[in-house]
Amino acid sequence: METVGHDGRETAYRLATPGAAGPTTLFVHGSGGTHRVWAAQYGPKGPVHPAVAVDLSGHGASADVATAPGPETLAAYTDDVVAVARATDAAVLVGNSLGGAVVLRAVLERELPVERVVLAGSGAKLAVREDLRTWLAEDFERALSWLHGEDRLFHDPADRLRERSLAQMRATGRAVTERDFLTAHRFDVRDRLDAVDVPLLALVGEHDGLTPVAYHEYLATAVPDGEVAVVPDAAHLAMVERPAAFGAALADFLEG
Repeated sequence: METVGHDGRETAYRLATPGAAGPTTLFVHGSGGTHRVWAAQYGPKGPVHPAVAVDLSGHGASADVATAPGPETLAAYTDDVVAVARATDAAVLVGNSLGGAVVLRAVLERELPVERVVLAGSGAKLAVREDLRTWLAEDFERALSWLHGEDRLFHDPADRLRERSLAQMRATGRAVTERDFLTAHRFDVRDRLDAVDVPLLALVGEHDGLTPVAYHEYLATAVPDGEVAVVPDAAHLAMVERPAAFGAALADFLEG
């Protein structure tokens, strides 16, 4: 892992194939995750171009921030991504779920030379159901169990994938994971999508019950230059559950 210092803290990231040709792609995880959710994308079977995966503040190896859920936390996470993007000359931003909100905020509000954007299992508004917000505050294991139910994070995963995901969210911890979901719940840029001035791919698992296909169809039509792609037999974490199909859709977009 490498780190970049900014805003009084250190943000960790993993950089793969730095000497390869093509644009550097920066991957941003979602609520309760870390850079490891992108292992199939930055690993040896991933893209041949340079790939970077970040740990947002309070996740994985990155220092935490004392921010309230909502815009303040989203701004801090955006600072993380901007710092890593500048340190690695990333030209493509890929965000999953809350990571997609971070990517949109960076594109809409920060001066970055971004060429393309991918929102994977994300949306312009990311409302979180009330009972999940309650469980995150009062019964973390129940929240994790619900998230790992059918057609939420996964459609039909191997047991090892489900257990790895559970372990990661437990390692991130209840407080940071709850902060993530509450921040996502308060995110809404539907009235600003016409200002997204780069090509955008809305990439979604066929069975995603958290951010459904309709969210992505809306994104693709609301931005000036958008398209949608669906990963078969996958749910919210399509990049984990069906990495080959996810990678093929991503490669088609980047090469197109």
